[in-house]
Amino acid sequence: MKILITGNMGYVGPGVVSQLRATYPEATLIGYDMAYFATSLTNAPFLPESKLDQQLFGDVRTMPAEVLEGMDAVVHLAAISNDPMGTKFEEVTLDVNYRSSIRIAEMAKAAGVKNYVFASSCSMYGAASEQAKTEDSELNPLTAYARSKVASEKELAPLAGNGFTVTCLRFATACGMSDRLRLDLVLNDFVAGAISTGKITILSDGSPWRPLIHVKDMARAIEWAITRTPDNGGEFLAVNAGSNEWNYQVKELAETVAEVIPGTDVSVNLEAAPDKRSYRVNFDKFKSLAPNHQPQVSLKQAIQELRDGLTQMDFKDGDFRNSLLMRLKVLTSLQETNAINDQLQWQRGSKKVAKETELEIA
Repeated sequence: MKILITGNMGYVGPGVVSQLRATYPEATLIGYDMAYFATSLTNAPFLPESKLDQQLFGDVRTMPAEVLEGMDAVVHLAAISNDPMGTKFEEVTLDVNYRSSIRIAEMAKAAGVKNYVFASSCSMYGAASEQAKTEDSELNPLTAYARSKVASEKELAPLAGNGFTVTCLRFATACGMSDRLRLDLVLNDFVAGAISTGKITILSDGSPWRPLIHVKDMARAIEWAITRTPDNGGEFLAVNAGSNEWNYQVKELAETVAEVIPGTDVSVNLEAAPDKRSYRVNFDKFKSLAPNHQPQVSLKQAIQELRDGLTQMDFKDGDFRNSLLMRLKVLTSLQETNAINDQLQWQRGSKKVAKETELEIA
């Protein structure tokens, strides 16, 4: 099997590469990434890309069709991947997350790729009632990131068929330790606060609902999707990826962190404006379709793993929300040094990766 993984040098990618390498030791794994976060390593014992057969550096907006030749599956992770970045770079978000996703899918189908796996998001449900959202529920995207996922799914659906199987995994909010850790995610933020200051400051009143999934469990879902056949969900499938047990209110997450890390003080902002991004999600369909690839990591295990990882990093930055462990801060820093422009393209002449290039890993 030959598998292309776009956006492999982000937060989720290292776990996906590790999972696929363990499951398919003889497969040819190829990464394709812009390398914004290549140096954002966090306590990694070795370079995650060493598990690949080949690492390509390039922009998904200009990926050449020949990259897809001979591929059996494409795992499309590449995206401007959170709401603050989507707000600041809204048009770029649509270009990267939506238009490029469709163009790559079209090229993949033309190249004879069998499986196209798109990293979608439960955030497309937006503000929700108390009833858990199913795949048939109304979509109510509230951010540029969520809108980009809705638009992508809509145009991916008619591409499926004639030997081209498309799986859109509507992932719950990611969490957990990674070789390229992000702290701009709710559970990761809470553990970082507990470790660095002994305090968790909830910016809302703590009532919003969030479904979560560990990055290792995201990788398990992707492993299932790259070999999924149409008789298991159809030629096109959009499915909520996570577990019913991982629907939590934000204040519950904070309280569990405080339980695992004794001495942590939790405060909520009772004066905060209501957070409209509140939704519970039903994952029954995913459980029926992928019974052998269900989430395995518990909430307490995820917290313990983050605690141990941050402790090993000697993490003490109480001002971490302004650090390079926040993805928007990395992009802003690259802009301030003129490494990338306002379209998030590498500048010609930059010491960073400036054009399509290739690194072979023996």
